[in-house]
Amino acid sequence: MERKINVDRLSNLPWDVLDSILVRIPLKEAVRTSVLSTKWRLKWTGLSQYLIDDRIFPTGLVLDPVGRGDQVAGILHQVQVNHNGPIEKFKFSAYCRLDHSVLLQWIIFLGGRGVNEFLLERFDSPMPFEFPFDQFSCPKLRHLNLFCCTIKLPIVHAFEGFNHLTSLQLTEVSINTETLECLIHKCSVLEKLTLLDLEFGDPIFLKIQNTKLRYLKIISAIGDIILHDNPFLVSVEIRLRIPPIPNILEQDSNLVRIFSSLQGIRRLALSNFSVLFFSNGIIPEKLPCPLHNLTVVELSEVSVDTLKQAMVCLSLIKSAPNLEELFISVARPFTNGKFVTDFLSDKCRFGLYFNRLKVVKVRGVWEMDHAWHFVKFILANSPVLETLTIVSLRDGRFTEEQLAQLDRASERVKILSLTACS
Repeated sequence: MERKINVDRLSNLPWDVLDSILVRIPLKEAVRTSVLSTKWRLKWTGLSQYLIDDRIFPTGLVLDPVGRGDQVAGILHQVQVNHNGPIEKFKFSAYCRLDHSVLLQWIIFLGGRGVNEFLLERFDSPMPFEFPFDQFSCPKLRHLNLFCCTIKLPIVHAFEGFNHLTSLQLTEVSINTETLECLIHKCSVLEKLTLLDLEFGDPIFLKIQNTKLRYLKIISAIGDIILHDNPFLVSVEIRLRIPPIPNILEQDSNLVRIFSSLQGIRRLALSNFSVLFFSNGIIPEKLPCPLHNLTVVELSEVSVDTLKQAMVCLSLIKSAPNLEELFISVARPFTNGKFVTDFLSDKCRFGLYFNRLKVVKVRGVWEMDHAWHFVKFILANSPVLETLTIVSLRDGRFTEEQLAQLDRASERVKILSLTACS
């Protein structure tokens, strides 16, 4: 009988096919292929993507950040010694303490490998890593995420930017305003900008100017924001960590100033301090230019006992004739809020209609009296409303008998009154 010969078809596959297989499994498993045969000993060091996360560490390993950092350093060293092709993506998100000198060498190494995604998202470090922008030459870079870094540009105005960068996220990054504005402005095709808990020292004035920007998310301690020449913004989320700086001139309106640059916006998300920022200055009944594209509004931790904040919320809603979804979470009131209740009661009498509003959800209700007037206001003025959900944080909810008393502009609306589990 003729003896069968085992053929190693997998090892003989073209490298691009093997690479597409190996990058789809955790890096720990890719490294383990080195024990298969001498052919496989160094294959993992030639991958086009490296995703370093907590899965690379042995299960049950003591959470020693320094020991874990040494393991990561060993992996990076092996790649640097043996890799001779392109590296398209690098993601680092692991609980380990990697020596800054190792990280610096790796970043310089990637500069010559055509990387288009560099995602430094999480690591343990006693002090911020000074990111080497002057040595980070990546002409193909499209996505950049930085965490716990210090960013300095030796000569700000000499910075040429990244010509292909479409997404930038900075988390817990220390940077001055001039450098940040230059970085945003010099990335000529930037579409998505995310700024999370930046460290500026003192409250600062942030100017964002980029003609291609479409998605903006700011969750940070910022004193004032200037949006200039951003005609394509479609999604804006602003959650300020500190109270805003009052306007020097009382007649100025932050609400009008900012939203005059946001005519194309489709989704808006604001927090309590952000709404307070927009309450600075004169609050118009409606914005001078309607927000015709705005369909989704999210307002979190809004103060229901502050008349100016209620006026801001209502001004935005009234300025969005095509609004479809409204989500509000309510901050705990400190007064009885009677002036807000009276304000909403007055508005109910004027026949103000939200002709496209379909979904409304209110969460965090403390006082049912406040919610009652809001519910009454929404139901009476929303002819196509489909669902209205009220979530109370106390032992209270509206009964079916109470809700049946309310006039409804929409015949098909469903109302849910719930109590959140504490």
